[in-house]
Amino acid sequence: MHTQPNSISYKPTILACYIGNFVQAILINLTPILFIPLREQYGFSYEQLGLLILINFTTQVLVDLAFSGLVDKYGFRRFIVAAHGFAAAGLLLFAVAPLLFPATPYFGFALATVVFSCGGGLLELLLSPIVNAIPTDEKATAMAVLHSFYAWGQVAVVLLTTLLLFLLGRTEWPWILVAWTLMPLVNLVLFSFVPLAPPIPEDQRMGLGALVRTRYFVVAVLAILFGGAAEVTMAQWTSAFAERALNLPKVVGDVAGVALFAAMLGFGRVLYSIFGQRVSVNRVMMGGAIMAACCFVVAALSPVNLIALLACVLCGLATSLLWPGALVLAAERFPLAGAGMFAIMAAGGDVGAAAGPWLVGVVTDHVPGLPVVGGLVSATGLQSEQFGLRAGLLVGTIFPLVAYACLRWMRGHRTAD
Repeated sequence: MHTQPNSISYKPTILACYIGNFVQAILINLTPILFIPLREQYGFSYEQLGLLILINFTTQVLVDLAFSGLVDKYGFRRFIVAAHGFAAAGLLLFAVAPLLFPATPYFGFALATVVFSCGGGLLELLLSPIVNAIPTDEKATAMAVLHSFYAWGQVAVVLLTTLLLFLLGRTEWPWILVAWTLMPLVNLVLFSFVPLAPPIPEDQRMGLGALVRTRYFVVAVLAILFGGAAEVTMAQWTSAFAERALNLPKVVGDVAGVALFAAMLGFGRVLYSIFGQRVSVNRVMMGGAIMAACCFVVAALSPVNLIALLACVLCGLATSLLWPGALVLAAERFPLAGAGMFAIMAAGGDVGAAAGPWLVGVVTDHVPGLPVVGGLVSATGLQSEQFGLRAGLLVGTIFPLVAYACLRWMRGHRTAD
């Protein structure tokens, strides 16, 4: 890690960014762990549960796009501090939503999701450019390690939340959310003091108009959109899929499924940070996309529950670089694009991360009831809910396949647009 001439140490800044991605993991992965408890306690449909994820990522998209210009103009600090404030406030509001909105608890959950998603959107917008602005010759390695902390956060959220639900009881979930608010509150204080490298000066920055007119950038946005859809769809639905489609106890499904998925996600990113200088990130991403498509198919169609669960887990390794790798490819091609580029890329990833899980929820709820598949449901011997969940994951196969097509095009157009 190189430092500027005044010998500023950015180690505390990097640590704060790592914790920030841990906080992002809390904001994205906590709600799916509560899918079944919320469904049992309030009678929500799978489509309603999927809609909470759609609200989460849609809000992040809007925040990404709304604040990118302000970040370039006013700098990072005030916005990264505000991000953690929104995160903590939203988690607390989610915990008390049934008390504040006893007649319409879903409205309260949706409102709380909007609040903490504002924090998530700012975190997503800011963490990558903050790290990218720190003087270093190994941007791809730094970005891979940064995003690995999202995966380790996901592991921690899944394991600790699942354990606490088991020990305290499913109806005690609000106290778990209160406990998780400590992480963003601590990092809010940390980001108030750590040194931050300045953004790219305006007179040197590539304009967004020129950026969005390049075909390479448009395809890069599509690559992160469908790559994000592949990663987040499997991450968000593995818990419910393991419990209801594979008939596994919730603790087993969350620990052996979701937590190991996240561990594979982190392992893939750390592995690339160690050996990434020896191989093209684009080539690794293409291989991962094909592997992810195979994982979706096996998880959806395998009659052996252990193999289906293993496919869910390995999908974490397969999708590990699809999101951070797309950021690296864009940053390498457009080094002077500024926070605006990261905002549009993050927005693209969020669109995929929102639409993918929501689409699975729609398919899960509605496909088993279609007249044309009624006989097929009976023939498989599956219950309609199990058939719907498997059908939802099978539809998800399209996400990594489109991501592969985008990456293949980008590999052939690395120098000329």
